[in-house]
Amino acid sequence: MEQPKIAEEMQKMAYEPLLPVEKKLIGWSLGLGIALLIVLLVVARLFLKG
Repeated sequence: MEQPKIAEEMQKMAYEPLLPVEKKLIGWSLGLGIALLIVLLVVARLFLKG
């Protein structure tokens, strides 16, 4: 039996918009990731200066 292709299966799927809680989770994750990158850069500049 042949395996269905991913593209075909995705075309068959119904469109489901993101829930508000999912949007909030994405926003918090991106914000936290950016904030932690900034903290890492600051710490690296302070301790790896010499």
